[in-house]
Amino acid sequence: MARTFPMDRQAILAENSLLKHLDPADRARLADYAQVVRHPTDTVIFQRGDPGDSMLAVVTGRVKICAHSVDGKELILNIIKPGEVFGEISLIDGEPRTADAVALETCQLLVLERRDFQRHLEQNPKMASRLLNILCQRLRRTSAHLEESLFLEVPARLARILLHLSTAYGIPASAGVCIDIKLSQQQLGSIAGITRESVNKQLGLWQKAGWIASRNGYITVTQAAALAELAGMTES
Repeated sequence: MARTFPMDRQAILAENSLLKHLDPADRARLADYAQVVRHPTDTVIFQRGDPGDSMLAVVTGRVKICAHSVDGKELILNIIKPGEVFGEISLIDGEPRTADAVALETCQLLVLERRDFQRHLEQNPKMASRLLNILCQRLRRTSAHLEESLFLEVPARLARILLHLSTAYGIPASAGVCIDIKLSQQQLGSIAGITRESVNKQLGLWQKAGWIASRNGYITVTQAAALAELAGMTES
């Protein structure tokens, strides 16, 4: 079960991509309402259909946003990293959650209740504009994900996922760019909308070709240009 613990809430708000646009005085007032909670790995933070009564910001760790088909198959819609927010749509419309949120690793989250956030949103047009931009970015990612699932072949789809992950979570390595997030082949398949077996086969082929390297569950992209060409992401 999540628990609260001491932390500089104002500092967290100041680093957040959405809330940093508040004036310091407004941030201080909002921080008084904020709760910081801890969720161990694999904890369900909320489920589809739960009341949409708060927005959450990742302080440390990572959170996966996912949906499930009627037969129980998981599709990972997004991975939220430190400094990013999720659950913000419910702050606007108050409707139930549209997906599940699960701790991909042990997380510290900042929680802002809808009733408190709405009061400040109405008083801060700049913050409302930033929130709209974030929602648009999420919509674009969802649309791109849908396009990939419908029109791209399995290798191209998986190549795009690896390139996106290397951009979002990559750290320089001697052989290329290491994706600094440990994902199982099942989880990669859930992101790409393909089976674990297909992921295993494709990663094996790319390792033999020298396009990627894998060690201790971490993937290093060694030939980004080759993956980009396969994914159709090169400039014409």
